[in-house]
Amino acid sequence: MSYVTDSFEDKVVQLLRQGGAGLLPTDTIYGLSCKALDEAAVGRIHKLKDRSAQKPFITLISDVKMLDLLSISTGQARIAEKYWPGPLSVILASRAPNFLTFGTASLAVRMPDSPDLAKLISKVGPIISTSANLEGEQPVQSVPAAQKLFGDKLDFYVNAGNLDNPSSTLAVIKDGKLDVVRQGAVKID
Repeated sequence: MSYVTDSFEDKVVQLLRQGGAGLLPTDTIYGLSCKALDEAAVGRIHKLKDRSAQKPFITLISDVKMLDLLSISTGQARIAEKYWPGPLSVILASRAPNFLTFGTASLAVRMPDSPDLAKLISKVGPIISTSANLEGEQPVQSVPAAQKLFGDKLDFYVNAGNLDNPSSTLAVIKDGKLDVVRQGAVKID
């Protein structure tokens, strides 16, 4: 039986630290999440989502210092800091393990604008987050919809009601500027 709660409580922190995978609300949409540096947990979400083998997940951080844990130079993120915390995911060069980068030598990183989620991340470390859906399907907008899709395959569900927001904007740095790969919640100027 999966654990269901309405808050980012210590039980969720404990489950993540122990390699758990679950559903977390972000400042945009619900995401399937686990500790980013836990190879088995990342593999589990990859399998649950039935995701393409060459597609890394977005990694959420609570502060820029966490980039070091992902083998990313903090200097790369300066251009993104104008939009952080917020719904901008930026693809940055990384020497993180292959189970995170899938051979791309890069990671998409975001600092969400949710104090509760940031607090959880500061306790657990970077977490991956990917839309709560099967590859190619629309993301779920509620815990009941996620439970119908994933059931007891997830260890926990954190309920924040219905989330019907745009996903994060995804950008890459090109010639010192942000180049939008996927338009989402943030307009890049």
